[in-house]
Amino acid sequence: MSVEVSRVGASAAAQVLGVIRTAFEARPTLDPPADALAETEETIAAELRAYGGLLATIDGNPVGTLLFRPTDDAMLLRRFGVVPAAQGKGVAQRLVQGAVDSTLGYSALAVIAREELPATVGFWARRGFAQTERRSPYIDMRRPLPTSWEANDADDMRALGERLGRSVRAGDVVVLTGELGAGKTTLTQGLGIGLGVRGAVTSPTFVIARVHPSVVGGPDLVHVDAYRLGGIDELDDLDLDTSLDDAVTVVEWGAGLVEGLAECRLEITITRALADEAVDAELDPRVVHARRVTG
Repeated sequence: MSVEVSRVGASAAAQVLGVIRTAFEARPTLDPPADALAETEETIAAELRAYGGLLATIDGNPVGTLLFRPTDDAMLLRRFGVVPAAQGKGVAQRLVQGAVDSTLGYSALAVIAREELPATVGFWARRGFAQTERRSPYIDMRRPLPTSWEANDADDMRALGERLGRSVRAGDVVVLTGELGAGKTTLTQGLGIGLGVRGAVTSPTFVIARVHPSVVGGPDLVHVDAYRLGGIDELDDLDLDTSLDDAVTVVEWGAGLVEGLAECRLEITITRALADEAVDAELDPRVVHARRVTG
């Protein structure tokens, strides 16, 4: 038995809906009733198209799911469910870990639990979620997420970038800030691996922008070096707007420029951990800080 968790979009709406219906039909009758059973393939597809979700499978069979919906300062997990036949097999835990891995830059995960389901409230509490508000019969719960990581070497930086590549989606804009040699391009190399794009990711300094097409049916990677750009007008001249909706756009040296291009973005800052000029820069670990800006 092998549990696999994948990020999915609108094309998986039928599978996601099947899991939601099976999981929620098995729950006790609630008052007011859960509105999950009113979902249709169209409503699920719209949610997945806008924000994405996760689908868990065992030996290829859909057994668990959740939908993402970003808020101002957290990622809300909705329609979290595991079919009865797969409960007790670690599916729910894998979905929670998948949510953590898929939401880099958010300060917290959020869920809404029901008072009438104490076992469910306990499940979330055991996984680091604490009550933040009670609106009977609803309980708002949150789990803080890390927003900073240490990368000891280039391999660590690429691994972090690969995680980032699995958490971004079409339309995302990533702004990378850091001194020369901080590791911005190395992070982007890992991001390209996580996205599954074609072509070696190198610094685009001499071409300003480079497009790496997806080889897995996901979004392309648009890699931009804004170091030599004088302002937002020059950035607009690159015609990036035509690809923003269908690609993940990574902009090095973009702070102060990209704000006019995308109100919602992921800002990543890379600094030397020791900040000691006497230490060889190649031996100095880096601290990577991520922050979601929602406009």
